Amino acid sequence: MKKGVLLVNLGSPDAPTKKAVRPYLDEFLMDSRVIDAPKALRALLVKGIILNTRPRRSAKAYSKIWWDEGSPLIVISERFQEKLKKHIDLPVALGMRYGSMSIRKALQELHDQGIEDTLLVPLYPQYAMSSYETVVVKTLEEQQRHFPEMKITTLPAFYNQEDYIKVLGDHIAKELEDFEYDQLLFSYHGIPERHIRKSDPTKFHCKIDGSCCSINSVAHHSCYRHQCYTTTKLVGEHLQLDEDKIATSFQSRIAGDTWLKPYTDYEFERFAKEDKTRLAVVTPAFVADCLETLEEIAMEGEEEFIEAGGKEFKHISCLNDSDSWVALMANWISHWEQHAKLPF
Repeated sequence: MKKGVLLVNLGSPDAPTKKAVRPYLDEFLMDSRVIDAPKALRALLVKGIILNTRPRRSAKAYSKIWWDEGSPLIVISERFQEKLKKHIDLPVALGMRYGSMSIRKALQELHDQGIEDTLLVPLYPQYAMSSYETVVVKTLEEQQRHFPEMKITTLPAFYNQEDYIKVLGDHIAKELEDFEYDQLLFSYHGIPERHIRKSDPTKFHCKIDGSCCSINSVAHHSCYRHQCYTTTKLVGEHLQLDEDKIATSFQSRIAGDTWLKPYTDYEFERFAKEDKTRLAVVTPAFVADCLETLEEIAMEGEEEFIEAGGKEFKHISCLNDSDSWVALMANWISHWEQHAKLPF
């Protein structure tokens, strides 16, 4: 069977304008794995309230980080794709969960090249129903509807893989070479606590208080909170960092619900008050810089920290299209190609 690779990331509006942002947000927020309310209620909330106010604000935020070449997330993902093609002898397609660069178009591209066996690579290190899971579900829906003869194999979440931790840790260390920090914050994208419980296959293990994370359970395979804290812990161990100099938090929450804590913006204020005035922030829920890293952390986050009394702020870039990250992905794909199995 002829093999190929499908990379999938979040997506982006086609332009930093209200007109372009509105349909993108509509598709994103109407996803039942993002806002998991009943469809009628979700439609009322999204179409009746959010889409009347948020597109203008989001467009303004996107305009602050937009590159001449286009959306940073798209541009970086395309650069990663092109570099990866040079490392492996397989077709590589790129799709986005939301927006015009659809998963269906990417699958069609592979189908037109005669691909019968596809490795799906959700570009998320940790498992969450609103990121990794929705990519897998959408891809399988499109495959079954339009390309039933194509076989799909999915790369597992790689949050704890030794080679990934090394690449991420070494990248962080390199970015911190000229920055002496008081605190290194691992800021992950936030999700409602409800999503943790819904993703727990045991329906009783996840307590969201930290105690359950130390007890081995099948729930850890789909527990976003556990996987985030594990990534932080493993990177800290790899870099031999003092535990009191690293912390984990969650960003991008929406009011009106209980989201994973501690909240990143609250941590900015806490660190400044505790005289930890030189702060470095890394965002390991993303492999490519995007709105949530470039605007929410690198711009708004720095401003919040300085206003709270902080002195110096360092945003650590995502892995993006770094050579070590490309080489690692190529190695994983090569294992699959040669042995019909993944290295983990």
